[in-house]
Amino acid sequence: QIAQKLYEDGIITYMRTDGVQISADAIAGIRDLIGSSFGKEYVPPNPREYKAKAKNAQEAHEAIRPTDVARRPESIEGDADARRLYDLIWKRTLASQMESAIYDQVAVDIRPIGSAKDDNRLTLRATGSIIAFDGYLKLYIEGQDEESEDGESRVLPDMTEGAGLSRLQIETEQHFTQPPPRFSEASLVKKLEELGIGRPSTYASIISVLQDRNYVRLDSRRFIPED
Repeated sequence: QIAQKLYEDGIITYMRTDGVQISADAIAGIRDLIGSSFGKEYVPPNPREYKAKAKNAQEAHEAIRPTDVARRPESIEGDADARRLYDLIWKRTLASQMESAIYDQVAVDIRPIGSAKDDNRLTLRATGSIIAFDGYLKLYIEGQDEESEDGESRVLPDMTEGAGLSRLQIETEQHFTQPPPRFSEASLVKKLEELGIGRPSTYASIISVLQDRNYVRLDSRRFIPED
């Protein structure tokens, strides 16, 4: 309903679509705004082009985007939810045309003062990445339903070789292999898209029917099957 109102007011394009393409005129305006707001280094040499991954995507319409990217979220009148939704659409639209973020994969070895470099018995190692160039992350960071268990995706703080570190506390943890997580609303919609089930306009009703008929219940943002 909030998106419908934004559409009727001419603030966003048609919202019942899973198309990912954007018109050339709109892309030109987006690239100009990125350059003026964030700097030329955040504008890719060529416009970004995307293709739908869903099997039966309806691409008759453009992707959901602001009709005028120069209209910033803080200028939207109305309730807070309308501004929040427009803020999400505006940021994702700009971020989709911004330069990529660059990460450096690094490993940090931590040793007690005075220990030999070849004495691995006393060495602690942290692996992860550091942001060499923030790119689209300067504007928008995608939320995650799942915490990644891949240590390589961990972003490490800024450190310099030879810097002193203080031990604050020691935590011991035991890890067990976990089964795949149950569906959340977001991951269920993603699976529906992959399987070609439903349309953007029907996902909400599909999820409502599952709960109204007591096929599932929502517990801690996860769907739990019922008898």
